[in-house]
Amino acid sequence: MPEAKLKVVLLRYTPDPEEVVAMAAKLCYSSAGMEELQKKIETKDQAGFVEKLIGVGHSSPLEHISFTFGIEGISRACSHQLVRHRIASYSQQSQRYVRADGFDYIIPPSIKQDVNLVREFEHCMEEAQQNYTKILKRLEELGYQGEAGQQDARYLLPNAAETKIIVTMNARELVHFFKLRCCNRAQWEIRAMAERMLGLVKNIAPTIFAKAGPGCLDAACPEGKMTCGKSDEVRKKYDVKK
Repeated sequence: MPEAKLKVVLLRYTPDPEEVVAMAAKLCYSSAGMEELQKKIETKDQAGFVEKLIGVGHSSPLEHISFTFGIEGISRACSHQLVRHRIASYSQQSQRYVRADGFDYIIPPSIKQDVNLVREFEHCMEEAQQNYTKILKRLEELGYQGEAGQQDARYLLPNAAETKIIVTMNARELVHFFKLRCCNRAQWEIRAMAERMLGLVKNIAPTIFAKAGPGCLDAACPEGKMTCGKSDEVRKKYDVKK
């Protein structure tokens, strides 16, 4: 089967996200009632206030807005890393209920550099597909129909197998996610996915995500001795000055 291609779609998000964040933050310091507070927020541009809020590290109001992404064309290896981010909701295509006949797969860039490696990799994928189909057929002959057989045959599927997933995160967790996964030291696949996600949310909430990205954008590299040593390069890429 052909190699799967990364696709990230912003399916839904909290309407007027920066107004919601401003409302949540100002409530902490205001004696005004909800309707009065809402009216004040809606009649004034909140970009300056939200920028100041983020600058002083008052992050809890960011938890009141969320973003839902549809992601496809990633490997199971990538999704295993993604779901380690616990403050999020996930719905992933099941290998138990969805047959993996002719599954798509992801080929790492390092392997693509060598035509012989690509050929060997594709051979391994074809072999995995043949073994999956053979074992599944035998299980069905033994009476394990549908998910009863698929749930065991899937043990033969590789980490390279393509998957689809819907992810919902609040803005505070997204900022944290981008710090880790937009970093040069993150694996190439999840980094590419995170960069796509960041580009989408920046269009919706530009003030909130103005300085979002790897952890070295506004401070010393948090990786310490494990740093990639390219902080200046990274800041230039994200157009952010320390």
